[in-house]
Amino acid sequence: MNWQDIAHAISQATGTAFELTQHGAVGGGCINTAMKISGSGREYFLKLNDAALLDMFEAEADGLRELAAANAVRVPIPVCTGISGHQCFIVMESLALGGRGGGASMTRFGEQLAQMHRHTAAQFGWQRDNTIGSTPQINTWGSDWIAFWREHRLGYQLQLAARNGIGVRTLQKGERLQDKLNVFFSGYQPCASVLHGDLWSGNYGISRDDEPVMFDPAVYYGDREADLAMTELFGGFGREFYAAYNANWPLDPGYAQRKLLYNLYHILNHFNLFGGGYAAQADAMIERLLQAC
Repeated sequence: MNWQDIAHAISQATGTAFELTQHGAVGGGCINTAMKISGSGREYFLKLNDAALLDMFEAEADGLRELAAANAVRVPIPVCTGISGHQCFIVMESLALGGRGGGASMTRFGEQLAQMHRHTAAQFGWQRDNTIGSTPQINTWGSDWIAFWREHRLGYQLQLAARNGIGVRTLQKGERLQDKLNVFFSGYQPCASVLHGDLWSGNYGISRDDEPVMFDPAVYYGDREADLAMTELFGGFGREFYAAYNANWPLDPGYAQRKLLYNLYHILNHFNLFGGGYAAQADAMIERLLQAC
């Protein structure tokens, strides 16, 4: 990788000459190499990966633009993507995080997320496929949300899990669950909201001026409950966040059951990425959902 290639790409994208003078690694991710780069009085956030994965970064850039178009929750603005040597890169706005993140910030976050979810499309899916972590995420447009979830979310992850050695009984139960999805949507018809798609505690922050910020999206248009469900998967975002969201757009009573279905997608994905105990967790979740049918 040549630093001059990245500096040239930034110069071309911004229309202002950029000379890269400093770079340093930052922690936090397990898929990409993340860095802060600076020069010419500016600072950017940079991610690197194998050159073959350029499409992943291009989809991330498009996803950030899609979220920014909702004019609700702040996201880092992408600057450019490209290839240098054997590596691909994405350069984006560098946001100063480290705010207090207290109740007022989380109230604001809940209000803004509800506003973002009111940015809708005519169908479910998105203009392109992207990734959830490093797993391909299929976003083919469709008018039927249950069919979309059955095929492109639950079904796709079960197919990957079969290849990755999950138990036959778990797969059989997963197939039974696919056939019973309609039960969970009786009297409920979601609209196609723009979703972050991977909204857990590691993919948001509070800026130094206490503004909520989201990053690392897996964008598509779907049931807003899928975003809310994932916020609860690894610890939750706090009562102020959920109270503010519900005050601005109350959740349907059936969310309490559907959130388990939506989070099954992420647990299966974690099995496909990391293996281990996620297989047993996925099996237990499928069992609970089948018992509710």
